[in-house]
Amino acid sequence: MNTVKDVLKAGQVAVGAGAGPDPATAALLAGGGFDFLLFDTQHSPVMPKELGPAIAAMNGKKASPVVRVSDNRAELILNAMDAGARGIIVPMVNSGEEAERVVRAVKYYPDGERSNAGQRGDWGREFSSYREYMDTANNEMLIVVMIETNASLANIDDICSVPGIDVLLVGPSDFSIELDVPLDYTSQKYQDALGKVVAGAQRHGVAPGMYFIPPGKDTSHYIDMGFKFFTVPWAPMATAGMESALAAIRR
Repeated sequence: MNTVKDVLKAGQVAVGAGAGPDPATAALLAGGGFDFLLFDTQHSPVMPKELGPAIAAMNGKKASPVVRVSDNRAELILNAMDAGARGIIVPMVNSGEEAERVVRAVKYYPDGERSNAGQRGDWGREFSSYREYMDTANNEMLIVVMIETNASLANIDDICSVPGIDVLLVGPSDFSIELDVPLDYTSQKYQDALGKVVAGAQRHGVAPGMYFIPPGKDTSHYIDMGFKFFTVPWAPMATAGMESALAAIRR
């Protein structure tokens, strides 16, 4: 019912790609083998409620729609889920209390405080009752909180011990700035901090993730470290595929 969550439950690596509000592009990428598509509404002019058509275009395809909201605010999280998101990413979560606020906003009563707006999202099945739908949404929605500050690193155990958190996601750029090694992803200080993130997440059964793999870096390095969730740029893959297909045409 939720590909990305199923992959993580199986202990495998979930690989996604960034997407935008265009339905045709979302449909194409959703069928391309990715486990999830990540729609960013933090560093883009797009609002969560505008993503409905793109997310609807993914219905029946493998990839799960995951939306990053711009702030830890219940109305933004609600807008993303009402648009059909099956995963929510919240930036700058710095404490256990803030992580608890995320979970409450995502889940329906009795597990949380999500407002009801009818059945939302493509869960791949029909429900015998509305309670069954709400229980499914509560259990299957992917909840991702971002670790981007020294405060969040210090509070990693409090954050990861909150029931319902699935992924602890490093924001590579902001995290490096907080560590006083701006965009220096190879520095020992940065790598050591990543090791602490992985260890902290694993202590609580939470999957460590990277929002993106830094340019020019090998994904295998991060997988070997223990990271289980990240995005990769899809444009170079598409270009390579087109070039290969064209090269096979005799002309």
